[in-house]
Amino acid sequence: MFGVHDLWLFVISGIALNFIPGPDSLYIIGRSASQGFRAGSSAALGIGAGTLVHILAAAFGLSAILATSAIAFTVVKIIGCVYLLYIGFSMLLSKKSDNTARSSDQQKASLSKICYQGFLTNVLNPKVALFFLAFVPQFISHDAPSKALAFIFLGVVFNVNGMVWCHFLAWSSSTLSVKIKHNKLITHALNKLTGSLFIGFGLKLALSKQS
Repeated sequence: MFGVHDLWLFVISGIALNFIPGPDSLYIIGRSASQGFRAGSSAALGIGAGTLVHILAAAFGLSAILATSAIAFTVVKIIGCVYLLYIGFSMLLSKKSDNTARSSDQQKASLSKICYQGFLTNVLNPKVALFFLAFVPQFISHDAPSKALAFIFLGVVFNVNGMVWCHFLAWSSSTLSVKIKHNKLITHALNKLTGSLFIGFGLKLALSKQS
């Protein structure tokens, strides 16, 4: 189908890769634990949209620029690093505050912001683009009628599986947070921990090399 082979292996490999923690998973867990499942789901959808951008870019050769141009890779890497550090320090420097009721319009705006932040967290990571360029072509047949179509098909399969995993993370994190949401000290500590980990991911991205 679509000129791909070993689809079952691709699916299994994709599921296994989704289990590896990274900025995307951390962002979903953090939002779900602090604001509930809807926030985690919004974060997951934003990340899925970012993944789709990488898939389409790789399918049509745009991501190859990141693989071959040191300047392009460095620029995207710096932007992504700065953004991760921004999120991390924002969480780290946040102060304790009482929960207050918000209007439905404010809630929608908040969920939109969470989705957008999830999108940027993913799309500004050049390592994601390079991952798709290295991983997906291994499952495309040499005689595929349209390699771009085959790439998009596999990318969508990977993204769908990823969304299932991401929403499981959102559900489990939000469920667990219910038990501790009334403990402001624990909630505050988790926020600081998440912020610190984001700073760590940002520094790791800054030190990453084009490969």
